[in-house]
Amino acid sequence: MGAILEVLENDLYDVVQICTMLMEFFGVCVLVYTAIKCFILWMKRNEHVRLALAQGIALALEFKMGGEVLRTVVVREWTELGILGAVILLRGLLTFLIHWEINNEQKELHRNAA
Repeated sequence: MGAILEVLENDLYDVVQICTMLMEFFGVCVLVYTAIKCFILWMKRNEHVRLALAQGIALALEFKMGGEVLRTVVVREWTELGILGAVILLRGLLTFLIHWEINNEQKELHRNAA
């Protein structure tokens, strides 16, 4: 029975590692796509470039944070859990600040449009 549990634990670890890498890869893809799109918008002098950039960064951070949360499933040591907790806390704080910036930018765009 112990051997079966060890095999299942190793399989779970491998699946979580693959899924974590996919989540982080998606985050990087979103960030690169957003950067290219916003650079083009900036070249065209579009006033919505800051909003689009903030939204893309927020989405990329959500993917990266999802990968970190998924990684907590296979944590084996307390120090590792502490490091993951700190990373999740920092990314959560960054996401909160970016969403705050998005709300402020949307309010300013509405004021300018009125």
